[in-house]
Amino acid sequence: MPGTSTEPAPLPDVGPLRPVLGPVAMGDDLGRLWRLSYTLASTDFKLKFFGSVLGYLWQLLNPLLLFGVLFLVFNFALDLGGDVRFYPVGLLLGIVLFTFFSESTSTAVRSLITREPLVRKVDFPRLAVPLSTVLTSVFNLGLNLVAVFAFMAISGVPVRATWLLFPLVVAVLVAFTFGLAALLSVSFVRFRDIEPIWAVVLQIMFYASGVFFSFDAVLSQKNGQVLVDVLMCNPFAAIMATARHVLVDPTWQAPWQSMSSPWLMVIPVGIMVLAILAGLLLFRAQAPLVAEEL
Repeated sequence: MPGTSTEPAPLPDVGPLRPVLGPVAMGDDLGRLWRLSYTLASTDFKLKFFGSVLGYLWQLLNPLLLFGVLFLVFNFALDLGGDVRFYPVGLLLGIVLFTFFSESTSTAVRSLITREPLVRKVDFPRLAVPLSTVLTSVFNLGLNLVAVFAFMAISGVPVRATWLLFPLVVAVLVAFTFGLAALLSVSFVRFRDIEPIWAVVLQIMFYASGVFFSFDAVLSQKNGQVLVDVLMCNPFAAIMATARHVLVDPTWQAPWQSMSSPWLMVIPVGIMVLAILAGLLLFRAQAPLVAEEL
């Protein structure tokens, strides 16, 4: 019709457009990340024992049975306790802490694959997936520590002020484990060889971290000081030695006491910080691409 304009109507000014980056690792609301992680962890924890007659007791039996076998073999046959006091208590504590570390990281490797339907269809902070696996293991750790403290009371371990430092040691262990969990979970999405490699690493760590022996016994051997310095470069070994020192008895030497120089503590601490930062940064970078690569 005459007088009718054929030009399209101008678009409203909506300001500069931002690219859609896809799902993120943490999001802007850390409270949402924590609530989602806790919900996933508590659900997994309850489902693990659903329908079981003994229920949560199974979580206590596993480290206790392993403790019984290792105590009979290494305390009586090989005498790897050295001159430390309360060797059985230190052994049980080492098993409980390593069980937490092994369970958390092993489960985290496949965590994103296990949650594939959720990762593909729902927009949520992806870091909640490996964090929930660590939280589930924290719940298990809490149950197992009840058995440790009960055994400490039976064994006559005296109450000391250094017990107040134990929660801090556990917090450091949880942070280190979380960093590795994030690193392993996002790496496994692209490199499926991570799972068997990490299984071998855990086996090596079990035998080399001092779970069933004291570093006091190693120091008494030929070239023992060099071996202790090397073994203590493992952050888990340093954390476990510290836990035994503050909770069980001072005769279980702290890592800075058993190493040839306290300055060597820079190595395990540096590795720990590097693992945490690498896990968070790599997960943050790969979070938008996880769904596409599953």
